[in-house]
Amino acid sequence: MFEAQLVEGKTFKAIIEAIKDLVVDCNLDCSEEEVAIQSMDSAHVSLVAVRLSASAFSNYRCDRPNSLGINTANMSKILKMLGKDDSITFKAEDESPDSLTMLFEGGKSTIADFELKLMDIETEQLGIPDTPYQCTIQMRADEFQRIVRDLQVLGDTCTISCGKEGVRFSVTGAIGNGNILVRSSDEDKDKVTINMEEPVELNFALRYLNFFTKATPLAENVVISMSPDVPVVVEYPIEEFGHVKFYLAPKIEED
Repeated sequence: MFEAQLVEGKTFKAIIEAIKDLVVDCNLDCSEEEVAIQSMDSAHVSLVAVRLSASAFSNYRCDRPNSLGINTANMSKILKMLGKDDSITFKAEDESPDSLTMLFEGGKSTIADFELKLMDIETEQLGIPDTPYQCTIQMRADEFQRIVRDLQVLGDTCTISCGKEGVRFSVTGAIGNGNILVRSSDEDKDKVTINMEEPVELNFALRYLNFFTKATPLAENVVISMSPDVPVVVEYPIEEFGHVKFYLAPKIEED
């Protein structure tokens, strides 16, 4: 039996909204320790990794590991009926469940229950290497979202370069060029932390960075980790009990 109650149901709703444009079908991998999602996007350009530890739930029971195959668009349709202060309780049987039951509770007066049909999804768990990154940037998530949105007007490719003066986001497009420099700052309101072992400059598809920023409601800060010739990691920490991480391979500029 799998049964788990999340008091702040809007957190799970925000997770599904953050990944549904990248991931169509995925498994909710439930174990004693956590509920996790790991899936490539349909073009196999980016990887999504979600983790919610058992401590995120007020009640948590998972008698044996189980993979619950969901369609994210269908899950999103059901979660649209969730009240902003509702809790969610998930229930699924152990042996090859064909549906996931979700109870939405808003106070003592209203309980709504829905069943989402499950799918058999064959996925291969990818071993994500524990890479030491040359450059790590922590900044406000809404500021990163604004930068990506603004630069997308100019072109398709964003160059992120981390150097002594700070982190520069640059775009060159048909209508012109744009550069936004973000410097380290200790101010609480606009705190930016940059840890750099050596300068790094990589190019990324703005379309995917824009998809990633849909996770902005989940976290106050975003952590961007880069090293030469490896995928960037864009992480949205979910308080102290989980995260949504996006991995994106750099674009190789052809001569």
